[in-house]
Amino acid sequence: MRPQINRLPDNAPKGFAGTAIDRTKPLRFRLDGRIVSGFAGDTVLSAALAAGIDTVGQHLDSPIGLTSRAHPAISHASLANDPQFALPMARTPAQDGAEFVTFGVERSRGVARLFQPGRTLGLKLDSAHPLSRPWRTIPGAADAATDLLVIGGGVAGLSAALAGARAGLTVTLVEARGFLGGHSGLFGTQEGEDAPEESMARLSAEVEGAEAITVLTATQVFSIRPGLARAHRIETAPGTSRGRVIDIAAAHIVIATGALERLPIFAGNRLPGIAGCLDAYEMATRFGVWTGQRAIVATSSNPAYRLAMLASDAGIGIGRILDARPEPASRFIAFSRAYGIVQSPGAVVASVGIARAGGLLSIHTENRHEAALVTDRLLVCGGWQPDLTLWHIAGGTSVWNAGRGRIEAQGRLDSIALAGGAAGYFTRRGCIQSGADAVDQLLGRERRAVDDPIVDPLHETPDGPIAIAQPVSEGAPTYLDAGIGLLQRPAEAARKRRFAFWRPAPGGLTLLSEAPQALAVNEVAAGVDLKLIPADAAGIVAQERVASVPLSVEQETSSPDTWVPIEATEIPSFLIGRYGPEARLVRIVPGEARILEAGALIFPDSDARHPHYSIGVILRHDPAGAIGLVAASAATIDYPVTVREKGQIVRAQIAALDA
Repeated sequence: MRPQINRLPDNAPKGFAGTAIDRTKPLRFRLDGRIVSGFAGDTVLSAALAAGIDTVGQHLDSPIGLTSRAHPAISHASLANDPQFALPMARTPAQDGAEFVTFGVERSRGVARLFQPGRTLGLKLDSAHPLSRPWRTIPGAADAATDLLVIGGGVAGLSAALAGARAGLTVTLVEARGFLGGHSGLFGTQEGEDAPEESMARLSAEVEGAEAITVLTATQVFSIRPGLARAHRIETAPGTSRGRVIDIAAAHIVIATGALERLPIFAGNRLPGIAGCLDAYEMATRFGVWTGQRAIVATSSNPAYRLAMLASDAGIGIGRILDARPEPASRFIAFSRAYGIVQSPGAVVASVGIARAGGLLSIHTENRHEAALVTDRLLVCGGWQPDLTLWHIAGGTSVWNAGRGRIEAQGRLDSIALAGGAAGYFTRRGCIQSGADAVDQLLGRERRAVDDPIVDPLHETPDGPIAIAQPVSEGAPTYLDAGIGLLQRPAEAARKRRFAFWRPAPGGLTLLSEAPQALAVNEVAAGVDLKLIPADAAGIVAQERVASVPLSVEQETSSPDTWVPIEATEIPSFLIGRYGPEARLVRIVPGEARILEAGALIFPDSDARHPHYSIGVILRHDPAGAIGLVAASAATIDYPVTVREKGQIVRAQIAALDA
């Protein structure tokens, strides 16, 4: 049995003892055969991290850290390899006596496992989509319909649910985690506000006490269109947990999924021991889990300073804060300076490696005269990107905001509204007010201005651009995001690696829009920063390459018996109108025998490269030739086209769908 070496004591200050766990109720379970101990309230992930298991496995000969955003699916051992019973580690409750196995990923076997350190799950991650979510291929079962569906249980979502109930609507509030409240605690308090923990507790209590509101925790919406959302829900019974895909019909939908923390771009940015500040904060406050006794922070955003102070109060040694901004200023920065924490403005992490002794991290900055910094843990924050994943899936559009260095929503959708961080608001006050405003918008009522009081930049330096280090030819790979995609930074050195994902396009430029996999919104944002995606095409690329499963636009919410399963879906909702109102489904026949991947863009000639100039997109593979959606002007038999896929030009022709 693995001891809980990364569990903070029950008297840890600043809430770092863990509000979600009950230390009077210890438990034990098996994960891939090893015994892991924890407490009631733990997830499988939090218990594994508490036990010192912080590595998923190997990707491109380099270890990948186990985090809330990057973990394999699991299942009960008796139900292994059935997608219907796959579960996410981060949302699955730890249960005494349960036996879990990692799902669908090859593990090291035999003698090789004897030499694996105890901190790794030992998974091989070089296959395609190794951390996929298999439940996304399963049709949903009809759930109870509701007037208003609110997606996200942070302060914006809680406010929206209460506003809907006050308006006389039946409300369903879904939250991916097992608890309500969100992450306002990391961002602190502005003048005139109560403590974030008080706001979260008050709103949560009001929601749970409202008869008109149904709360579904451990439920993650992964696909959406006007009138319907599809979600994966974990249902727990004594001795077991089961995943279930449900369809929720709703007349109105509020997306309040918050903002995603961006990953600074440097070699080794996903090694074990590296975690986002938000991830580290949640693990400490919810589960009392913290890796190591000392940490270094690398950031371009002010909340990281607050986490450093909270960790210092809990007895964690904060060796230094590396801030990519040259002259940052904020109340958090001033307070942390009073703590005696060393601050290094204008410092960018160049690379991170694993030191020989004890798996410690060795951090190198771009200042060549500075010695390497050695620490147990590196906490990183590259700023914040509104989580527009569901907005794009539903058909919403977006645009790159150069001043803020992020993708932001634009326009409106019928019966769907954004709130909180997803809508671009910055402060807790603004997020709370935006929840009620979203409901007013959906109901066509008079709207009031949302007060989002951003502190003057003279006193509170805004987030800087994401820190991007110069590429290095040696060392661990560089990734664009901390999620499940494992998408690397395109670079000459990376293309020469044995398992490189990238091939050079003509002229040596690699377009991220041609990556051989779906893209997350953070990866698109990173592509703009790296000049691999034109800024004016960021919204198009994000919408077309979003990493999820679309719902059919032909499904009917009024009659659940007539809903069309996902397998029958032809045109994802986010592509409706993209190539004109008369766009056609056609067969794309390549000039050579090959498989054309879904998401590859179709152009009229080999010179066109900008996504704006595409005339169609590959929807799916078919033995007789890929199925594509093209503009009506190109829907002519034998019409020659060019498909840009993985940096290559593939010449093809249009054929009839029934050819």
